[in-house]
Amino acid sequence: MRKYFLYIVALVGLTFSLSSCRSSAPRLDYKALAKASVRLGVDINKEDNHKLYIASAEWLGVPYRAGGDSKQGTDCSGLVSQLYTRVYNIRLARSTNDQLKESNKVSRRNLREGDLVFFTSRASKKKVAHVGIYLKNGKFIHASTSKGVIVSALNEKYYTQYWLCGGRVK
Repeated sequence: MRKYFLYIVALVGLTFSLSSCRSSAPRLDYKALAKASVRLGVDINKEDNHKLYIASAEWLGVPYRAGGDSKQGTDCSGLVSQLYTRVYNIRLARSTNDQLKESNKVSRRNLREGDLVFFTSRASKKKVAHVGIYLKNGKFIHASTSKGVIVSALNEKYYTQYWLCGGRVK
C-alpha cells in the first residue's frame, strides 16, 4: 500500500513540475475568430494573422465619411491607417497617394495577407484613387463610398478594371 502511495505522490509531483514549465500554447480567442470569420466571409487558419481579422471585422459596416478615420465614419485611407496602427503598430500616412509611396509594389499574384491593394478610378485615370487591405483568397477590406466598410473580391469586374497595384509596406 505504501509503495502505491509513493508512486502516486511521485506521479503527481512529476505532473506539477512538468505543467509549471513556462511554455504554453498560444491563447486564442476562438469566439472572436469564429465571429470574424463569419462576418468577413473568410476561413481563418491558425497560421493567419488573427489580430488583422478580428480588428477588420470590428470595422465592417462603418459608414463612409470623406476625411474620416473613426468608427463613426471613415474613408478608405483612414480605415487602412487605423487598421495598420492597431494590427501592426505602424503609422501610415493618411492619404492613398502617400500610402502608395510608403509601400513596395507587389503583383496581384504575389499578394500576402496585410498587403495594400490600390485602385484607380474613371476620374483619376492612372493615379491612385482607392486603397484597401488584402485578407486572403482574393478578398480585401476597404471603405466603399456607397456601402461603407465592406469585404470585396479582387476578381469583381470593377476591381479588375481599375486595379493599379499591390503594395507591401516598407
